[in-house]
Amino acid sequence: MEAVTIIDVLRRAGSSVTVASVESELEVKCSRDVKIVADVLMSEAAKQQYDLIVLPGGAPGSEALKRSEDLKQLLHKQQSSNRAYAAMCAAPAVVLEAHGLLEGKKATAHPAFVDKLSDSSAAEQRVVVDGNLITSRGPGTALEFALALVEQLYSSEKAKEVAGPMVVHDSVGSFMHT
Repeated sequence: MEAVTIIDVLRRAGSSVTVASVESELEVKCSRDVKIVADVLMSEAAKQQYDLIVLPGGAPGSEALKRSEDLKQLLHKQQSSNRAYAAMCAAPAVVLEAHGLLEGKKATAHPAFVDKLSDSSAAEQRVVVDGNLITSRGPGTALEFALALVEQLYSSEKAKEVAGPMVVHDSVGSFMHT
């Protein structure tokens, strides 16, 4: 659910979205037997530069993301270049924390994983924006998270423009900025 929501909202905003698989094939089996067909394998995606990298989360999926050396290197390049990176659900704790990408940053994660965050002071927030890092809690916050990504990439006006036709409650811009 999270991945589809993020992809859809970013594309509604006009973003060119590349969906990458860390598995050995393009078809990825997500939780609840949802299948997504990625555009490229991570080995190819890692050769590019992105304005934003987003990790959709989920417990088994986050473990797979954590094991990808290509993704780890890409995330570190993203952070060191001061470009946006984001994660939700289990991914902030399982992937970003494990790879040292939350140092000095406030973040949130799924309630079952917040105890793995080195700084859990923002853990109760639905969406947390700390500089170029955006994190969120889980499936119920996916839409807010995706709109926060639009706001980070474009503007709050663009996020509201995308949210309007989707009949989203006017919560855009109410994210915790640190």
